[in-house]
Amino acid sequence: MSDLHDERDVALATAGLGSEAAAEVTSADGVAGWAPDAPLVEHRTTWQEVWRRLRRDRFALVGLAVIALLVAIAVFAPWIAPHDPTAQFDEGLTMRGMPVGPSAEFPLGTDTLGRDLLSRLIYGARVSLVIGVLANGFALVLGVVFGLTAGYFRGGVETLLMRATDVMMAFPIYLFAVALVSVLRPSLGILVLVIGIVYWTPMTRVIHGEVLSIREKEFVDAARLTGCTSVRILYRHILPHLVAPIIVYTSLGIATTILFESTLSYIGLGVQPPTPSWGQMISEGQAYYLSAPHLVLYPGLMIMITVLAFNLVGDGLRDAFDPQQRRR
Repeated sequence: MSDLHDERDVALATAGLGSEAAAEVTSADGVAGWAPDAPLVEHRTTWQEVWRRLRRDRFALVGLAVIALLVAIAVFAPWIAPHDPTAQFDEGLTMRGMPVGPSAEFPLGTDTLGRDLLSRLIYGARVSLVIGVLANGFALVLGVVFGLTAGYFRGGVETLLMRATDVMMAFPIYLFAVALVSVLRPSLGILVLVIGIVYWTPMTRVIHGEVLSIREKEFVDAARLTGCTSVRILYRHILPHLVAPIIVYTSLGIATTILFESTLSYIGLGVQPPTPSWGQMISEGQAYYLSAPHLVLYPGLMIMITVLAFNLVGDGLRDAFDPQQRRR
């Protein structure tokens, strides 16, 4: 054996490799040996592996770049916007009271009240992202809590929560949201509350299905045998295994929420004037779509680009967490 170790050390020294970089192999006679030229397998954590797969998805990276740009625009809006988004300029309207087109003072033109369109688009990003994140976060909390509880405890608790989920999903969500907003009066907080209430059901179903599978695993049985409480098992042993679907559905849910907020603002039940909102801007400019198409075109493009970016990231995250999805 000493001769074998000497030969291994000489080979490693010749190849310029340390003992930690060598791969252990087994020879035909059952004696363990070392092959300096064997391929090395790099150890990666789960998150490193997810990031490696995500980096290969060019569409997801484009979506991430667009989202980062939108967030930067929303955060630095007071410094980026050339004008106050609510200020009305006399030179922003023609002698006939029509919006002016793009110019040096108004890069994207003005709206029907002589306000700078670019500034309103920039501040509109704030509204869409804030409502998208807060409303989707509220729906996410409700969905995770209800799904965990129903999937783990089963029995009457599961029946009650899942039948309530079915009832909520039976309502037309737009009509239900319109009714709630009309009763509660539209505002930023009410929008977050209403959108969260109508969108918690899909996440509940996803989490419920995942928990039904996880609760039967051996490590959950082992936790019960060691005396762990149900709350500890839920939040220390089961919840960490739900991180992947939560992250994926959060990204996709933000896109849906932004589109939903734009729809409510378009029909006048979303963010109220003079606060700029992309859906509201389309509603105000639709009467001028022939004479001033920029009033509809630019806010529509912003909605499309934002929703598409979040959807691309969501699809990329889904494939990164579960590579088998790409092959189906």
